[in-house]
Amino acid sequence: MVIRFIIAIVLLGAIGGGLVWFNLFRDSMIAQVFANMPQQPATVSTVEAAPVTWSPAIEAIGTVNAAQGVDLTVESAGVVKEILFEPNTTVETGAVLLRLDDVVQRADVETARTQAELERSNLARAQDLTRRGVATNVSLDQTQAAAQAAEAQLARAIAVLEQRQLAAPFTGTVGLPRVDLGQYVAPGTIVATLQDISTMRVDFSLPEQELPNLAIGQKIEVRIEGLDEAFPGELTGIDPRVDPATRLVALRGSITNAQGKLTPGQFVRIQVSLPSEEGVIALPQTALSSSLYGDYVYVVRPSEENAEQLQVSQIFVTPGRRSGGLVEIAEGVAPGDQVVTAGQNRLTNGQPAVIDNTVNPAAATTGPAVTPPAETPPAGDDAAAEPASDADADTATGADQ
Repeated sequence: MVIRFIIAIVLLGAIGGGLVWFNLFRDSMIAQVFANMPQQPATVSTVEAAPVTWSPAIEAIGTVNAAQGVDLTVESAGVVKEILFEPNTTVETGAVLLRLDDVVQRADVETARTQAELERSNLARAQDLTRRGVATNVSLDQTQAAAQAAEAQLARAIAVLEQRQLAAPFTGTVGLPRVDLGQYVAPGTIVATLQDISTMRVDFSLPEQELPNLAIGQKIEVRIEGLDEAFPGELTGIDPRVDPATRLVALRGSITNAQGKLTPGQFVRIQVSLPSEEGVIALPQTALSSSLYGDYVYVVRPSEENAEQLQVSQIFVTPGRRSGGLVEIAEGVAPGDQVVTAGQNRLTNGQPAVIDNTVNPAAATTGPAVTPPAETPPAGDDAAAEPASDADADTATGADQ
């Protein structure tokens, strides 16, 4: 009985030891396989870091309005007799847009005109009698005063008649009529809107910290949602007072709207251009990543062990201003570095890399922020494609090797 018990214990110990040895052996083999397995290269797109002319801009949002725009109203009460305009048509200065019922006023004008003609005749007769010595100077003065009073009454009657019609104060585009024929309107009733949209003004605000960078005459660009076209203009007004509630300063710019693509009241995005700076390294914002330890980029460089093999290196950088889809790099990147613009989420420091710029987000990054130096090709699709070709050539060389 004791011998059987001892044999069972020995067998159990052998089985347990075998299981432990097998697990240790399996883990060792797995670690050895992964240690000897070559790391797969990552396919990335890159852009070459190079000094450029940085044209910074201050971005804001605002509203466009017509340079001249009013709500047309009548001066006197009455019934609408005629509407003499069509919606969304251009009217000239002084064009009659609406008439009220003016029968009584026209009768008053005729009465005043008749009285004025009578008084002019009396004045001429009194002057003739005075020259012949028949009438006195007092009688002439009274007749002359009566003639002047009649002329004033005629002018007043004509002015009252003119108030029965609405004329365009300036050339512009008239809007929808807001009254109907036969409707009784009172003074102040809005008849329509008149907007001169050939030249527009844009109103926006900026933080008070930007005041030292602003000046009358600065170039601005205005863009509207859904339209890639930019409308150039200039800064025409800076409010001398900062709003103490918001700490914002009100600004106004002027832009040309020759094609009529801008409409008063539209929401727009504004860029205020600042003086250009030379020798600034700027990268697409897609190249910059952030972490708890700081901002960094990945740079593709030849491996220290094999110069023909490319690998990525994580470089911590100091970013600066952002504009037009680009970010200024103050420290960390040197001219000529091939900076990764896409694929960073699956990269590790020291990982082999293959450059493929057939699809490169940096090639689509355009805007007023940068201008290439004089010795480089102009900015655009060709300029963005040239670094890609060089990178592809390096990749092909590494592949041949």
